[in-house]
Amino acid sequence: MAHNCLQCIKYLMFVFNLLFWLGGCGILGVGIWLAVTQGNFATLSSSFPSLSAANLLIVTGTFVMIIGFVGCIGAIKENKCLLLSFFIMLLIIFLLELTVVILFFVYTDKIDKYAQRDLKKGLHLYGTDGNIGLTNAWSIIQTDFRCCGVSNYTDWFEVYNTTRVPDSCCLEFSENCGLHSPGTWWKAPCYETVKIWLQENLLAVGIFGLCTAMVQILGLTFAMTMYCQVVKADTYCA
Repeated sequence: MAHNCLQCIKYLMFVFNLLFWLGGCGILGVGIWLAVTQGNFATLSSSFPSLSAANLLIVTGTFVMIIGFVGCIGAIKENKCLLLSFFIMLLIIFLLELTVVILFFVYTDKIDKYAQRDLKKGLHLYGTDGNIGLTNAWSIIQTDFRCCGVSNYTDWFEVYNTTRVPDSCCLEFSENCGLHSPGTWWKAPCYETVKIWLQENLLAVGIFGLCTAMVQILGLTFAMTMYCQVVKADTYCA
């Protein structure tokens, strides 16, 4: 009976981690695709220029693949060391995610202020050599969200040292339309506009986060259950 139970858990965990590994492959693939085909689209932050969507997906996909691989081999080989390693790695990631979420809600106001300050600092890199990614990112944000600047379109005045905004701020796009009067520009601040959009889609973000947590908890349960079963089997055989 115990042997049958162990075999059942073994194959369930193997399938679970195989799907986990395949998911990591998918995330890594999307990250590489973004880096190759959309390499010019980078982060808006001047403090963290490497914090782009492509880089985040590549790093996440790599970690997921490694963890899934360790889980697969640990399950199929019934290896206590690999099973425990899988459990510890997944637990560390889960606790780190939980810590980040808690800190985010506790320090929301401070994060808001820092983010706005950093984004305004990044505006000064707009259109400069070696910052085409940041330039394209701002152009896409302002065009898609119909906004201008971080907290106001006047943020751009400090960048250009004159009454001017990028052409992506214009209600009707045309060459050098950013030199026209403010009446032809979007007035909404980008930071608040994007923040409101995220709040409107909070349910989808919450569901995604909950599903991610459930998958990780399921993985932890499988790993620890199988580890205990392997230890019992070894003790029984001894």
